[in-house]
Amino acid sequence: MNITLGKLSLTLGLLTLLTSCSAPSQTPRADNAPPDLEAITNSPTVTIDGSSTVYPITDEMAKRFKQEIPEGPEFSVSFSGTGGGFKKFCAGETDISDASRPITIAEMEACQANGIEYIELPIAFDALTVVVNGENTWANNMTVDELKQLWEPAAEGVVTRWNQIRPDWPDEAIALYGPGEDSGTFDYFTEVIIGEDGASRTDYTSSEDDDELVQGVKDDPNALAYFGFAYYRDAQGSLKAVAVDSGNGPTYPSGEAIRSNEYQPLSRPLFIYVNVGKLDDNPALVAFVEAYLDNARTVVDDVGYEPLPNEAYAIAIGNFLERKVGSMFDGKAQSDLTIEELLEKERAF
Repeated sequence: MNITLGKLSLTLGLLTLLTSCSAPSQTPRADNAPPDLEAITNSPTVTIDGSSTVYPITDEMAKRFKQEIPEGPEFSVSFSGTGGGFKKFCAGETDISDASRPITIAEMEACQANGIEYIELPIAFDALTVVVNGENTWANNMTVDELKQLWEPAAEGVVTRWNQIRPDWPDEAIALYGPGEDSGTFDYFTEVIIGEDGASRTDYTSSEDDDELVQGVKDDPNALAYFGFAYYRDAQGSLKAVAVDSGNGPTYPSGEAIRSNEYQPLSRPLFIYVNVGKLDDNPALVAFVEAYLDNARTVVDDVGYEPLPNEAYAIAIGNFLERKVGSMFDGKAQSDLTIEELLEKERAF
């Protein structure tokens, strides 16, 4: 059964959000009875929170969904960081939690204590990007050890000037900007750069809003920050990416560097987590998640992240349709994960 909605259609409950020039869907369709259009339009608000890195993808998905079904449900899409989002999600306050890292053991226990079951769905890969002001002529690249020297707790109040990182860099004060402690980006960066989750200097300007970090670096020639690649891409006329050297030479963030496994350790998967208990009561939530996965390659690329292989989305939508709950990561931090390794985990889950 097809219900035509302008350029788009509901086919077995999957809302195709591709534009008319997009590639055809690569994911399987549902075999079970789909929610019909009336059920979708009468559904309650779909509430989403979590990662600011994933936010642009989810926000764009929600806008396209709403554009094609104006009479459909309202969407509340916001961000409070991956950790902040999981606090709300595990309390039953949200339908979907955006995440720039896998759910932790503590968060899994919080969800379990409140009877919240979830489906973990990988949606993209990000090249976490270190940036400086566009007028910066010296910091073209940094080693992982130099990033650690700059951001580790011992650097607080001590490493404050550029020439302390490299003697030939200017004797100018460094203005640091970065995510707050509720951020999954903060968790990931500290884990892979410092070597300990949450270990960081605190004398920097922090925000869960990446646009504020972008603006801070734009306004200060001596600033440095780190955040998701999509935010850098949107501001690259004013910002400059720093090539990261993990031992094999400096590498700039890019989709190609992610695919070739050269941009390590700052390549990472991105996720959405879906509250299983909310699916029976909200047909629009079911249709939205199916549409999200069915069209992730296109929207992820449009936003500025690296899409996963078609097989990854096919497995994800299969897991969603089967309501396969839990996490393939067992609450453990992941570093140096490649796209192929993620795919292997999906196959084995």
